[in-house]
Amino acid sequence: MKLRKAIIPAAGLGTRILPASKATPKEMLPIVDKPAIQYIVEEAVAAGIEEILIITNRGKGVIEDHFDHSVELEHALRDSKKFEQLAQVERLANLANITFMRQGVTGGLGHAVLKAKAWVDDEPFAVLYGDDVIIGDVPAIGELAEVHEQYGLGVAGVKKVSKEQITKYCSLDVEMVSDKVMKVTDMIEKPSPYQIMSLYSILGRVILPPKIFEILENIPKGAGNELQLTDAMRVLAKNEGMMGIEFSGKRYDMGNKLSFMQANVEISLKNKEFGADFKKYLKDLVKTLD
Repeated sequence: MKLRKAIIPAAGLGTRILPASKATPKEMLPIVDKPAIQYIVEEAVAAGIEEILIITNRGKGVIEDHFDHSVELEHALRDSKKFEQLAQVERLANLANITFMRQGVTGGLGHAVLKAKAWVDDEPFAVLYGDDVIIGDVPAIGELAEVHEQYGLGVAGVKKVSKEQITKYCSLDVEMVSDKVMKVTDMIEKPSPYQIMSLYSILGRVILPPKIFEILENIPKGAGNELQLTDAMRVLAKNEGMMGIEFSGKRYDMGNKLSFMQANVEISLKNKEFGADFKKYLKDLVKTLD
């Protein structure tokens, strides 16, 4: 079945990047000239996804405003003959069929996904984590979709991380199928050094079957006394099987200050408008550093 729907959980509090996220949702913090969540939505659209559900919470109405028409702004740009900017603004309101839902209480990623059960109905769906911007030549979720079409199973987007990092994420037990594709047989969230199965970890992208909702409804709460999507995917992997693919793009964690700054620098260097000037600035700046 063609992948048509995607969920973007964006209800987190953003405590890792306070105070920047106190009044501005971390998903709306800009990477150069676009908010982080726009990169995620554009990735889904580029992969052919038609329906997007963004799960928010209190204080995040600005996300909905960003993807809506702004009549006053559009009129002002039209009157000023700023047609390039007008096209950019109008495009935002027509990227995809975007729906919004409030999580209500912050009960974990699994709880956020479970809220979407009725919206998803009985078809596979993608989850693009709201903290993770992935930049590459091809949309990461599109790479997962190809594996899903081939095997008909849930798919995790993975990368290898360091031994120090793996304890902050999840560790996967895998059997390699090719250089980039693998079968996922088990996983554990935030493993101790003695529980590490491999250095492969799920980073920001998964495709799941509707069966995941039944699992989420029947598993206990996990880490942080929250419903963890990783715990549900572990049941899915052990009972029905999952696949994994090491996606080709680079992932930036918007909840990490250093990663956020790296995203701005590296994406600025690729900017057609000022990338060359920015590169020169960085080279001159480096000469002044110890």
